[in-house]
Amino acid sequence: MQTLMSTIEGFAEKYLSWNSLPRITVVDVLDILIITFLFYHVLAWIKGTRAWMLFKGIVVILVFILVAAIFQMNTILWLAGNMVSVALTALVVIFQPELRKALEQLGRKRFVSLVFDFDAAQDTGRFSDKTIQELVKASFEMGKVKTGALIVIEQDIMLTEYERTGIGLDAMLTSQLLINVFEKNTPLHDGAVIVRGDRAVSATCYLPLSDSLSISKELGTRHRAAIGISEVSDALTIIVSEETGAVSVAKGGKIYRELDPDGLRSHLKLIQNAKQVETRLKSLQRRLNNVRKMGKKTH
Repeated sequence: MQTLMSTIEGFAEKYLSWNSLPRITVVDVLDILIITFLFYHVLAWIKGTRAWMLFKGIVVILVFILVAAIFQMNTILWLAGNMVSVALTALVVIFQPELRKALEQLGRKRFVSLVFDFDAAQDTGRFSDKTIQELVKASFEMGKVKTGALIVIEQDIMLTEYERTGIGLDAMLTSQLLINVFEKNTPLHDGAVIVRGDRAVSATCYLPLSDSLSISKELGTRHRAAIGISEVSDALTIIVSEETGAVSVAKGGKIYRELDPDGLRSHLKLIQNAKQVETRLKSLQRRLNNVRKMGKKTH
């Protein structure tokens, strides 16, 4: 009994004493919060793609390895230990499309743009109010007669690789042009039109299809392509349904369905104003940098 009491006292002194507890600093709390934030967003990103099924398969394999470790199944543990390096390489290959998409989304975050001004020399221009009117007019004119259409409006991320898959137009954007392009049984009606500034730069362009599991089964290839291009870029895409004539918008991986003219106009105004504000901020940033340089020269 005395030995047991001395053992308990020794354990309490070693592990339960306040002096032996680790000290938690502000840096430790910040470290935990960052890891939690990253882990949550990685899981949320995985769940929205086909990688979710692969992730569940990996969890099943890890459970088998855990069971093997508990019951000391040496053969399974030996195989698992020798396949770790191969498995890591295989994961990179299997998840390559998803990893690329995640890095592209990370590169589009605002805080990255504030630290590294990658697009300082790029000025894609802001589309005018007249272009908004022409886009709204064309979309609902085509909707009335159920003419399918896919119009991609480029923003900061250049869509050159998708532009090359189509036929070059480089024409001032008008409602008549868009209606003629998407007219059924014409050479240019199949595919998407890419708009840059106030000009339609290319037609019959092929877009990447989204592999999101959350997309409604009611939506066809045209809507899936619109969501797909919005997942890999910051473009806004207008979709006119060939079946119902409804006008929808896809941006940021989300789709906003069955809009009225005012709803479509508000979406277009939003990205127009965002571009204008961003241009002013970049101009202000350049002016501040110039002032700092001048100050250093005078000193």
